[in-house]
Amino acid sequence: MEPQLLHRVTDGVATVVIHHPAKRNAMTAGMWEALPPLLETLAADAAVRVLVLTGEGGTFCAGADISTLRGSPQRAQTLAVLAEEALAAFPKPTLAAIRGHCVGGGSQLAAACDLRFAEEGALFGVTPAKLGIVYPASSTRRLVSLVGPGAAKYLLFSGELIDVARALRTGLLDEVLPEGELAKRVSEFTRVLASRSQLTQAAAKEFANGRTDRDAHWAEQARGSDDTAEGVAAFLERRQPRFTWTTSG
Repeated sequence: MEPQLLHRVTDGVATVVIHHPAKRNAMTAGMWEALPPLLETLAADAAVRVLVLTGEGGTFCAGADISTLRGSPQRAQTLAVLAEEALAAFPKPTLAAIRGHCVGGGSQLAAACDLRFAEEGALFGVTPAKLGIVYPASSTRRLVSLVGPGAAKYLLFSGELIDVARALRTGLLDEVLPEGELAKRVSEFTRVLASRSQLTQAAAKEFANGRTDRDAHWAEQARGSDDTAEGVAAFLERRQPRFTWTTSG
């Protein structure tokens, strides 16, 4: 099978799979290019409430396919940044489910997700210093906001791999699961996310990401939504709420 991004939607959860097992799921130029339009389609799908990004088999993503850097490294980096930005801008909760290596462009994609769960044994690295590449400014800022300047400098200066314990300690990871339990935990947690108010999640995502020009927009959305009344009624009636506000209209 050609290197590609596979996807499926089940019970409100869209799963995007990085599929290039011959090169440990390294991202080709075509895969970088394919991600933004795929995300746009999934964002517009009212059936999608959560997105999971993962890799085929036992590896998340070993980075960019290095063979693609020989022709035009600047173009390859531009495509990677556009894909990363599209993932970061996805309006619904995103979660990276990580096994094995999460390196280079793989770490770039994982950092662009809202949450990161990993299985024991996973390894993480940000490796441009091994290739003489200037890491994109936007990617550097995102990494710093996630792990702090000290940990970001360690990763960027050295290109060394770190294990799940250090990744969890620095804030690069949110949860670490024993071997064989990642899929179950991701399924359970995304089911929780899919049951919550998209209004709350969408506003919180923008606020947490530092956007400061949409306070009035979200206040208006809250006034025009039935989610608060439904949430309060469901709580008092001891039932599951049926939230109706969606990012897709």
